[in-house]
Amino acid sequence: MKKVLILGVAAVQMDAIAQLNRMGCETWAAAMAMDGPGARIARHFDQINILDEPKLQAHILRHQIDAVYSTGSDLAMPVACRLSEKLGLPHFVSSETADICNHKDRMRERLTRECSGNIPYQVMDSVQQATVGFPSILKPSDSQGQRGIYLVGSQQQLESRFASARQFSRDGRVIVERYIDGPEISVNGYLVDGRLRFLAASDRVTWPEYTGLIHRHVVPARAVGRAEDSRLRDTVLDACRRVGIQNGPVYFQIKLEKGHPYIIEMTPRLDGCHMWNVLQKAAGVNLMKLVFEHLLFGRVDELQKLRAVRPMELVFWCQKPGSQMERGVFKLPRDAVEHFYYYQNGEYVRPVNGKFDKVGYYIRKL
Repeated sequence: MKKVLILGVAAVQMDAIAQLNRMGCETWAAAMAMDGPGARIARHFDQINILDEPKLQAHILRHQIDAVYSTGSDLAMPVACRLSEKLGLPHFVSSETADICNHKDRMRERLTRECSGNIPYQVMDSVQQATVGFPSILKPSDSQGQRGIYLVGSQQQLESRFASARQFSRDGRVIVERYIDGPEISVNGYLVDGRLRFLAASDRVTWPEYTGLIHRHVVPARAVGRAEDSRLRDTVLDACRRVGIQNGPVYFQIKLEKGHPYIIEMTPRLDGCHMWNVLQKAAGVNLMKLVFEHLLFGRVDELQKLRAVRPMELVFWCQKPGSQMERGVFKLPRDAVEHFYYYQNGEYVRPVNGKFDKVGYYIRKL
């Protein structure tokens, strides 16, 4: 029986813990508090800050953990990779690669100007004159959860939002990127020995009043035609090679401007939107199961289940952080094939993006 430690206990880490439970693994979870649904289903839970590497290392050695991993968390991935390197545990990418993807400035630098999917950008640690033009996107260089992201249309707006964006950066830096005008898609991929064996794009529909905050995913992506699909594959594979991703899952946020794919975000992990769930129903491949069979046993036969994608959507229910969960206010369509609530009625919604946070979702066929 493999012992696997998952860093974090939010709903997206709960998905990983549940999959490991189904595989007969002994599940361990660590987080600052027992405040997520993953803590309730893990066989063991320990209150450890997932950024406290010495404490996590001692915990892994004490309990003879076989693998440490996470899903949906850019903060957790570099930690999991560093610990795996130090302790000789299985991992897909180096800690350097995970760290590059966790720092938007380093990611842009590693992609280089020769990467067709890169975007003109500027890194600031204090207010400066923007050189990328307006409109542009202002965001922290190293945060997650869509925190501190602003669409700015002038130097005056940039300066007024600068401090707000910077407060979410652990390095105290922000990045300004040229605004890409076009539809936004999410892309889940999977690599085996440098080959892109799986790629699925979904339309990423955001809340109009909250820049970048996801409302729903639609598969297959209606914004991607045959020509765009070819460019998309080339862009994803090129970017992975440039940052050093050869094996395991990859997740991209991409915008298409006149059919050309531009990389907004990329990371060597599964997304934080339960897309593995809708993609299993739509395309046959269980990416969550694939990740752990590949990581723990070197098996990738799950990829043989791939079929033509059936149209489906995943829709998020959201509430203001700090408000009390009220399941009754959300309408569940009769044709929903699955749904999940993050909170019980009366529980307070924890701030993640600090604006409009996910409290549940449902999946339905289209």
